Formats: sequence, structure tokens, C-alpha cells
Amino acid sequence: MSVDVYLNFNGNCREAVEFYAEVFKTEKPQIMTFGEAPPNPNYELPEEARDLVMHTRLNIDGSNVMFSDTFPSMPFVEGNNVTLAIVNKDMDQIKSMYEGLKEGGEVVMELQETFWSKLYGQVTDKFGIHWQLNYDNGESF
Repeated sequence: MSVDVYLNFNGNCREAVEFYAEVFKTEKPQIMTFGEAPPNPNYELPEEARDLVMHTRLNIDGSNVMFSDTFPSMPFVEGNNVTLAIVNKDMDQIKSMYEGLKEGGEVVMELQETFWSKLYGQVTDKFGIHWQLNYDNGESF
């Protein structure tokens, strides 16, 4: 199991991740935009979101650091744009951690299946720390 840092940006994620890749001499990042995600028939993607970064990551000196742009209309507060991401191969452990973290906290996204994971959710714990919990079946998109 790993705990990874997840950094959110306000529309300049691509610039930031390319900068960090150069500084830390990592491989060129693979970037998925919101426009490349499978379409949701119940929600039309706003034009201003299409080219924004939905997800990318770098391995910096042995640690995974993940990045994305904040979706338009979602609040962005510089300084509060860091979350911790749990990536685990045990669904029961993901469920247990989620239940524990939501005690006294706030559910941001219920545990559910997404196009990238059989089980994913977000919660802000009672101390104000934002967590992403993600089941990893060994396949990456």
C-alpha cells in the first residue's frame, strides 16, 4: 500500500507537471485530459474543461506524485490544493479506511465504481485532511 501526494492546480497543471518533470529529470508525463475521459450521457463536458488535466503522475525520487487541474466551477484555494491518495489492492481495506476516515468528517464522493477503478471515493476527515481512496486491480489506464 502507498500513500501518494495529489496536487491540484487552477488550470496550469500541464505547465507545472512538465516543469517538475524537467527539474526532477523524470520520464515525460502521460497526461489524460477531461476531454479524453469517457463521456457521461447525463452531463455535457464544458468546453473550458476539455483540455484541462484530469490526471497525470510523476515518480519523483521513488515517490508517486499525482497531479490534476481543478474542474471548472469547483473551488480552488491555493495552499489547500494537496490531498493524500491511498492506492490499495484490497477492496475490504479500502472500505474500512473510508469508513474510519469519514467518522466525524465529510464525504466528498461516496465509494463507487468509476471508469478507472472498481472502487473509488473521497473524504475530508475530521481534521480537514482530504483523502482519495482508490482500488488498484493492477491495471492502469
